Amino acid sequence: MNDFGALLSNLWVLLFFFMVLMPKIQQTALDYARKRELTRLAKKRGTNIITLIHRQETISFLGIPLSKYIDIDDSEEVLRAIRLTPRDAPIDIILHTPGGIALAATQIAFALKSHPGRKTVIIPHYAMSGGTLIALAADEIMMDPNAVLGPVDPQLGDQQGAHAASSILKVVEQKKIDEIDDRTLILAEEARKAIAQMKNTVRQLIGDKYPEEKTEEIVEELVSGKYTHDFPITASEACKLLGECVKRALPNEVYSLMGLYRMETRPRRPSVEFVPVTPLSRDR
Repeated sequence: MNDFGALLSNLWVLLFFFMVLMPKIQQTALDYARKRELTRLAKKRGTNIITLIHRQETISFLGIPLSKYIDIDDSEEVLRAIRLTPRDAPIDIILHTPGGIALAATQIAFALKSHPGRKTVIIPHYAMSGGTLIALAADEIMMDPNAVLGPVDPQLGDQQGAHAASSILKVVEQKKIDEIDDRTLILAEEARKAIAQMKNTVRQLIGDKYPEEKTEEIVEELVSGKYTHDFPITASEACKLLGECVKRALPNEVYSLMGLYRMETRPRRPSVEFVPVTPLSRDR
C-alpha cells in the first residue's frame, strides 16, 4: 500500500511538471516554426524579413480580450531591425495590424523610407490606419486580393472617447462660436494641427513617387476624413489610388507563416520578430 501511495505521489509530481513545462515546450516549438518559415521566405525572396503582426490575445485565467496595436515597443524593435539590415539589402515587412499610436507608426514609416535598399510591405489581411502609413513608405505594396488598407485621418480622444479630427472641425463650422463649449474649441484647434501634420507626413512619404497633383489626390483621399476611420480600402481600390506599386498577389509562404500567428491563451507575445539573413546575390 505504501508502494502504491509513493507511486501515486510520484505520478502527481510528474503530472505537475508536465503541466508546467508543456506550454513552454509548445511555445518553443511555435517560435522555431515561425523562424523556419521566415528564413524560408527570406531566402526565396532574397530579402530581410520583419514582421509586425497583431492578433487579439486572451488572458487565460480571466478570458478578457486584449487588442494589440502598433506601440512604442514595436517601433523600437522595427527600427532596430531596419538599422541592422545592410544598407543595400532589400527589406520585406509583413504587416497585419489595426493601426495604433501615430508616433510609433510615423517613426517606422520614416525609418523604412530612409533605408537605401528596396522596401516591400506585404499585407495578407489588413493594415489599417498606422499600418497604411507604413505601407506608403514602401517601394512596393503586395496585398492579398481580399486584403485592405485604411484611411490615415487623425483621431483625437479623451475620457469621453475618440473622434475623427475632421468631424470635430465640422461641428465648429456648423455652429456659432457662442454655442460651442471650450472643450470642443480646444479639440478643434488640435484637430486642425493634427490634419495638417498628417497631410505633411504623407506628402513626405510619397512626394518623390508621384507628380504633385497625384500626391495631393492621395493625401486628400486618405487624410481629409472623406471616409470613416475603419473604412476598408480594397486591393483593387488601392491599385487605382496608388498605381503600379500595388501588387495583388502574395508568396504562399506568407500564408503558412500567418497560420503560426493564431490567437493564443497567454498574456503577451512579441509582435515584432526579425531574422538576420544576409541575402545572396540573385546572379549566383
